[in-house]
Amino acid sequence: MAVKILVPATSANVGAGFDALGLALSLHNTVTMEEWDKLDIMASDGSLVPTGTSNLIYRSAKAVYEQLGKPIKGLRIRQENPIPMARGLGSSSACIVAGILGANALLGSPLTKRQMLTLATSIEGHPDNVAPAMLGGFVSSVFDEGQVFTARKEINEELAFAAFIPNFKLLTEKARAALPKTVDRRDAVYNLSRAALATAAFCDGDYELLRVATKDALHQQYRLPLIPGGERVFEIAWDLGAYAVYISGAGPTIMAVVHRDNCEFFEKAEEALLEQPETMAFSLRRMLADNTGAVVEW
Repeated sequence: MAVKILVPATSANVGAGFDALGLALSLHNTVTMEEWDKLDIMASDGSLVPTGTSNLIYRSAKAVYEQLGKPIKGLRIRQENPIPMARGLGSSSACIVAGILGANALLGSPLTKRQMLTLATSIEGHPDNVAPAMLGGFVSSVFDEGQVFTARKEINEELAFAAFIPNFKLLTEKARAALPKTVDRRDAVYNLSRAALATAAFCDGDYELLRVATKDALHQQYRLPLIPGGERVFEIAWDLGAYAVYISGAGPTIMAVVHRDNCEFFEKAEEALLEQPETMAFSLRRMLADNTGAVVEW
């Protein structure tokens, strides 16, 4: 019997919260999985995915079987991938979460959510995408002594998210390689204070604070040169009154947080993207929050 898993896209860092803050969005990958006599993987939407043992959904599912000491002969996996790959919207985390939740369900759900989240983090390397993908909402996460600790807050329905998604990829490895190996103490304090303020702003609903709270000194200045047209997209979003603008995850998507009733923002932003060649590579997608997180269905 096949299990079906729906996993939301995620937007990590949220400016200052490097590798710690993330939120879930209303765009979902769908995976069906069942035990099989061999490995059979296909993307039902025609997207190009690995069909062998390197497939991330399979590798994540296999990690569950291995952790529980269960043999795995094969899996039949079908995946639909509306979340664009290598765009900073958590496509890898969606695969990891789908594989772990699917395998756990097939084995009778022996793992707790924290155990699954810890396993997902060990595969991904940091919890800022996998945590909101699994839990939904706005999540602050810490990976400490082999366990993940999270604090979660539902995102107010009055918010919308404007994802400026370019037609080119930026691999996480390349984005991380652009970062300095050490940081100045002043920059660390700069980000710590703003990450705390951003968390408070989402909890209290004081979104005017996000303009200051999502400023960053650790990663965005190094990654922005890897995103042609990115500086102009920041300017467009700020000029149109966004609460916050930041590089989503490792990029190259740039995310703006706006009021959901601000239709003028989306209309004028789409017009502005067409005014200069450097921003024509970006398309604009309106998304809402996902406060549910990954869902498993039979």
